[in-house]
Formats: sequence, C-alpha cells, structure tokens
Amino acid sequence: MNDELIPRRPFERVSNQSFSNIIMASTTPFPIDNLPYGVISTVSDPTPRCATALENDAIDLSALERDGFFCSVPGFEDAVFSQPTLNAFAALPKSTRAQVRDLLTKHLADLDTRKKYAVPLSTVENHFPMETKNFSDFYCSLEHTQNCTEISNRAIPENWFYVPSVYNGRTSSLRVSGTPVRRPWGVFRESPSSQPIFSPTRRFDFELEMGVFLSKPLPPGEILDIQNASEYIFGLVILNDWSARDIQMFEMPPLGPFHGKGSGTTISPWIVTLEALSGSLCASTKVQDPAPLHHLTWKGAIDEATFDIELEAKLLRNGKAYVITETNLNELYWTPYQQLAHLTSAGEGLSVGDIFGTGTITSAVCVF
Repeated sequence: MNDELIPRRPFERVSNQSFSNIIMASTTPFPIDNLPYGVISTVSDPTPRCATALENDAIDLSALERDGFFCSVPGFEDAVFSQPTLNAFAALPKSTRAQVRDLLTKHLADLDTRKKYAVPLSTVENHFPMETKNFSDFYCSLEHTQNCTEISNRAIPENWFYVPSVYNGRTSSLRVSGTPVRRPWGVFRESPSSQPIFSPTRRFDFELEMGVFLSKPLPPGEILDIQNASEYIFGLVILNDWSARDIQMFEMPPLGPFHGKGSGTTISPWIVTLEALSGSLCASTKVQDPAPLHHLTWKGAIDEATFDIELEAKLLRNGKAYVITETNLNELYWTPYQQLAHLTSAGEGLSVGDIFGTGTITSAVCVF
C-alpha cells in the first residue's frame, strides 16, 4: 500500500511521503505551505534529529537551531530540534509552534538559506517521529462497519451509534514507513469445519486510516472538552493497520482482537500539522442519529467539525499501480475531535506523543 497521501490536484503521489491539502502550482507533496515535521538521519550524520520536508529535500532543523534562527521566538527552548523525537517541540505552546512555522516559511523562501540546510529526501533515513506511550485504534466508518457485520451475519451493535468504538493497541507494533512488516503467525481455521492450526496468516490485509499525534498532556482524572480538542493535536499522518484476518476472526470472541492486529502498524514519516490543514476544515458528511451525547456534541462552527482529506490506496503489482479504494476523512461517522473527546471521557489522561488511529476510512465500494 502506498502510505503517502496528497489530496487535491495538482500534486503527484510519491511513495513513502506525506500529504498536503494546500492547492499550489507544484508537483511536490511538500510545498512551502505544508512544512511537515519528521525525524531523520544521514550517512554523514547518523544521529537522529528533527527536520521538515520542503519540495524534494529535508531541512535540518537542528542546524537551523544551532545557528540561532529561533532565538526570537517567545517560549522556544534550547536544543528542541536536536532531540531524537519531536516530543519536546510538540509540547511547546501552540502559539510558539505557530511562530516557528512562520519563521520557517519566511527563511526557507530564500533559496540560498534553503540550500544551506537541505538534504535530499532520497538520501535520508526516516525514524519514528515521536516517543509514544499510548496507541488506540477506532472503528468509526459506517460503511466499513456495515460491510463487516454483513460478512459475519451480525447486526451493528446499538452502542456503535452512541460512542466511537475503539480498542487499545500495542505501541510495540508501531513503525515508520519503510520498516519491513513480518507476516505474523497465529491460530486460525483454514475452513469453518477444520481444526485450529498455528501457522503464518493466509489473509494478511491492510487498513487505510489516518493517525492523530497528540501534543499536550491531560492529567488522569480530567476530561477533555471537545471544543478544545484541536489544542491537543499536533498533526496527522497516514496509518496502515496491518490485519491478519484469519487470526483476527478466530480470536475475536470474547475479548476482541490481539495478534490479528498486533503484527504491525505503519505510519508515514512526516507529521502534517493542523496549521497546514487549516484550509481543509469542513463539515461532516454524516448525520448522527441518535444525536451525540453532550460530551461528544460539537458546538463549534459546522464547517470546522472535521477535515476534507482525500485518501487513496494503490496496489503495486509487476510495476503497475492499481487503485483499489478512494475515500475521504470526512466520511467517518465519528470525527477525529469526537474520537479524542471519547478517549478522555473516563479520565484516563493523555501524554505528549500519544497516537490514535481513526479506524478504516472506507466508502461503499471497499469492504475493508
């Protein structure tokens, strides 16, 4: 699966990169209006450090930091970009991060400055961008849920329409795009009448999702007001929840998935910030019936309830790419803001670097 997403023409899709929702006369997924954040290393300097992506280059933010580019930003802390993860930067006040972004936009518009700090993307190694303590994955696409329940000859549970369905995943499964994913072993039946066997999965599948990285802690016992959800979000990535369907089907009752979902969860290496996605805010395409409970009720502007981000998955076979699904983040029944509010509604708390998957984002033409 191509883990890179660039909704809206005139962008081209380039594997193992990220996405932007900004319209520009450019063929790169990383115009100066995007500036996503990631962690890189190079052959000449194998130390992981923070970077941003611009056109076909990675811009070494630790080098910019050493040269004093961010000294004028109130609240900016020393050596934030020299860290092996983005946690320290993400934890800065949102206003501070916004000023850093403004400075980058200003300085990197100068080609000489850009050239001084640029490293070709083709030469860098990407690292998992954040230190993550908690990973949860949702199940919030109505079409996906309808298709799955039809396959299993079951009705959609009543509670699905009252709360975003979610399970706690394993942070040990998280990896950045380009990291090999091993076909998992597990217990399953080859046919409904056969005895269970322990064997490599025969039905290894993908799930096209978005991942949401968090930038602000929430102490245990506190509950997040959905109207403040955006204050806790650092940015979005593409997420592929690798799924062993035969193992998953066998182990589901009574407690839900485990090994069927634990072999690998891949994310794109560049985190696209909410500032870069501000132009993609939109209304949800779904009518929620029954009406959401009060802690899940969005009271903000209707056209800022979710994001218009087009998604596409391709299968590459014998050098040829086949589009196998097209969908949009705004087609989820439960929005990312509602998902985040639900994550905290029992007082579990949040940590900087936590990530949650939106769940498979599908349309009526895609089963899984």
